[in-house]
Amino acid sequence: MTGGPGELVLAEHRGPVLVLTFNRPAKLNAWTDELEDRYFALLDSAEDDPDVRAVVVTGAGRGFCAGADLQQLQAVGEVSEADRARRPPRDLPRTLRKPLIGAVNGVAAGLGMVEALYCDLRFGSPSARFTTAFAQRGLIAEYGISWLLPRLVGHSRAADLLLSSRMVDAEEACRIGLLDHLVPTGSVVDAAVAYATDLAWRCSPASMATIKSQLSNDADGTYADSVTRAEDLMLQAFRGSDVVEGVASHLDKRPPDFPSLPVRSSDVPV
Repeated sequence: MTGGPGELVLAEHRGPVLVLTFNRPAKLNAWTDELEDRYFALLDSAEDDPDVRAVVVTGAGRGFCAGADLQQLQAVGEVSEADRARRPPRDLPRTLRKPLIGAVNGVAAGLGMVEALYCDLRFGSPSARFTTAFAQRGLIAEYGISWLLPRLVGHSRAADLLLSSRMVDAEEACRIGLLDHLVPTGSVVDAAVAYATDLAWRCSPASMATIKSQLSNDADGTYADSVTRAEDLMLQAFRGSDVVEGVASHLDKRPPDFPSLPVRSSDVPV
């Protein structure tokens, strides 16, 4: 585990998986600019670390993230457009090429819920809870949640959750698609890490990066466009070494040995 008790996001390597933990437990891990900077810096570092093949994000203590710290929110009217422009995009986690898995251990409210939805999938403990919270604070549906939420739960359910800001417990969250895996006993982090480790050892990093890109790019296109793009990407995959290794390892009945992703500055296509 890296980072002392006062570090806002802790980092722990568990084999090929990096576990990031929001670390303001006394405030239910309420979001601050400083926490964001630390989280985004760790994601940026993980992006090009060949030893990291998947990332799990969770919260310390009883909460995942209770949303924006209301003390900072009091000064929101004093933030200028220039100040906003200097910060990285809030949805930076969605650009990570590697699997990003949420381990929701408690309340995920407002921006905290958005951060959970930025993950590729979510594990939840029985104490996981979700609320959009925005309407009860006089806010709007922030940071792309009005795009993300209907795609997970459908239009009318998204309207219900956004308009009412009601609290959704873990069982309902799993039933309607906010959670992908409900972990009834044991550690939700351990369950998420076990899943991420399986991805790390069994799946091609290049394949997973491309699939993440397809899911994002094809979300608003037509089926025909998706098929056309997939045909081009399939030809690229056949020219690469991962297909050879994937087929050979299957026939040899052995674990595959896929290479790590090239760094972003590389000319090697991903």
